[in-house]
Amino acid sequence: MKKQKIKIALLDMNDNVPNQGMKDIIALTESFVKNSNLEISYAIFDVRHKSKVPKVKNFEIFISSGGPGTPHKVGEEWEEKYTNFLDEIWENNLNNSNKKYLLLICHSFQMAVIHWKLAKVEPRESFSFGILPIYKTRLGEDEILFKNLGNPFYAVDSRSFQCVRPKLKKIKQLGMKLVAIERIRPNQKLERAVMAIRFSKEIFGTQFHPEANSEDVMCKLVDEDYKKILIEKIGLDNYQVALERADDEDKLIRTQAEIIPGFLKNAVENLNPNL
Repeated sequence: MKKQKIKIALLDMNDNVPNQGMKDIIALTESFVKNSNLEISYAIFDVRHKSKVPKVKNFEIFISSGGPGTPHKVGEEWEEKYTNFLDEIWENNLNNSNKKYLLLICHSFQMAVIHWKLAKVEPRESFSFGILPIYKTRLGEDEILFKNLGNPFYAVDSRSFQCVRPKLKKIKQLGMKLVAIERIRPNQKLERAVMAIRFSKEIFGTQFHPEANSEDVMCKLVDEDYKKILIEKIGLDNYQVALERADDEDKLIRTQAEIIPGFLKNAVENLNPNL
């Protein structure tokens, strides 16, 4: 049987703000393409700055990045295009045998949660940044992208908003699964935010950054200008913890090696079931 040519769309949600995350997503995609024996190509779309959203019919796999600012609509042109894009993928997968695979990261994840009305998305009391533990839920223990990760596993968390009070009945009715939640903060009476959802067999999303690596985080932490701003936002103690975990490469190596490469591998295998 002839192998399917595969096209990947990378959606840059950074709004022209310099961001290491997109560079890491591109690097992981390029590595996957290079090591594959299939005909795979990728293209990058500047969603927020240039209002460029890929046509669903032209690609098989999509990765949508994190980005700055509010995930709530503020009336910009690209926002409607993006939510239409989400609905088109969902409808395609319900009604078409040619499935489309989508990974949503941080800002993109929050927008999807808002659009499908799955939880409350609100500002955090304080900015969250660091290499933090991510806890699998009971359903998360069976999540294919988590199978080689511990409980907890570690990932970069960088956000001003949080997804809380998930609508569990609706999530279940839609066939979705809440697969990861935030760490317990025993000294604070705060809800544990939603950190990952399996939206469908083809669509997966994380609040955290599975693309990040320790070298990038360390470079950011030791930059004197960023260090000063970050300590003001998260406090010296939290900064020191982030610094220690960034120096422990095992905290991120496995997460980076498993989730995005695993998503791509799973998508390609399902697109080419006879490989």
